[in-house]
Amino acid sequence: MPEQPERGSTAVQTAPTMRPIGGSNTVIATSKLCKQYKKIEALKAVSIQVRKGEIFGLLGQNGAGKTTLVKIMLGITKPTFGDAQLLGVPVGVPVVRSRIGYLPEDHRFPDYHTGASLLDFYGSLLGMPAMERLRRSHEVLEIVGLKGRMDYKIRTYSKGMKQRLGIAQAILHKPDVIFLDEPTDGVDPVGRREIRQLMTELKAQGTTIFLNSHLLSEVELICDRVAILQQGELIREGTIAELTQMRGQFVVGLADGQTLPTADLEGKGYKVRPVGTMWEFDLADGQNIDPVVDLLRARGLSIRHLLEKRQTLEDLFVETVLAAEPGIDMPMARKR
Repeated sequence: MPEQPERGSTAVQTAPTMRPIGGSNTVIATSKLCKQYKKIEALKAVSIQVRKGEIFGLLGQNGAGKTTLVKIMLGITKPTFGDAQLLGVPVGVPVVRSRIGYLPEDHRFPDYHTGASLLDFYGSLLGMPAMERLRRSHEVLEIVGLKGRMDYKIRTYSKGMKQRLGIAQAILHKPDVIFLDEPTDGVDPVGRREIRQLMTELKAQGTTIFLNSHLLSEVELICDRVAILQQGELIREGTIAELTQMRGQFVVGLADGQTLPTADLEGKGYKVRPVGTMWEFDLADGQNIDPVVDLLRARGLSIRHLLEKRQTLEDLFVETVLAAEPGIDMPMARKR
């Protein structure tokens, strides 16, 4: 039996080795991850991979398993089955904790602190030298727009200001990976735009951001890829463009004064309907838009507008979740 270190002795902690999930560029990875609380399956064989420098959005209704997944990645909760890795090592390993930033939802900071003293406290927990804590605290408070209020008590801050402070503490130590849970909650539109710009800048620096938000319009603007959880299962994953693409639906616009040869196109089996000054095409299986373009050009018509229709991320989310919910019919307005 190997010897155990004596109580009070110090030992160097090293990360356990295991076969990495994904490629060398993978920062966050799970493989068939399961979490069960007695009879409740919070996560059911969830497998995801997030690459370095990516903004990854996690979507789902309340109770879908989003918080459980984040807690497992942070090492707060242990999985029942499956594997989860962060920065190439198993989750929960102390050696990687200093490389992670986290903004929890509905966080509570001691309101007797000032913004500056709070960041100094968190910096000390991270082992940052005093001068580095001071310099970096001023820097991140300026980044989030709070430098002018850094010496005010947190009890005087609005909810939006507290949210900005939360982001400041999450990026204080320049982490490699940041988990943000509802980062724009309570922030006004100008502040939300500034936070999006900050996330874009962090991404450009190579920081990986794992974003959990109910503001789907913001997720659509900022995220590279998203995953949708429903009752613990991963039901959709992909880039924003892939998920919002409405396959087989195109919009065509011609030059002013030109008319679409609808009868000829319908004779070739295409479904066409006018929408304002343009026309929409619904392609059947096996059809593509190329013959339409060839016919229009052969007639000497000028194509000014041609695109494949997309839906909003919110529409996709609602339809996907409702379709995956047993016993619930999709509202008529959402059916296509």
